[in-house]
Amino acid sequence: QVHLVESGGGLVQTGDSLRLSCAASGGTFSTDPRGWFRQALGKEREFVATINWSGSSTQYADSVKGRFTISRDNVNNTVYLQMNSLKPEDTAVYYCAADCIVRVRSCNYWGQGTQVTVSS
Repeated sequence: QVHLVESGGGLVQTGDSLRLSCAASGGTFSTDPRGWFRQALGKEREFVATINWSGSSTQYADSVKGRFTISRDNVNNTVYLQMNSLKPEDTAVYYCAADCIVRVRSCNYWGQGTQVTVSS
């Protein structure tokens, strides 16, 4: 059983930056693709970014491309999401995920989420 814990969320202003972290423990999925998703109030959860096991391949939603960067530290089993130039529409609960099938943007393990609020 993989346990994921996100951190780094908070309240920021438009244009600010935040760095989310996702620490993983348990299981044997240290080389699996990882991802970040988000869910705004009243909306469905949506894909944000994925990264393969080596970090050599990443994918981003069009809405965050050029502003967000996903990375991973396999030694410490941690995935990061650097978010720059934040906008009010980025406000959501952000979830990290593990054991992802990148092609269909589907993952088997999820964290509890961390709230990101961007004020205008």
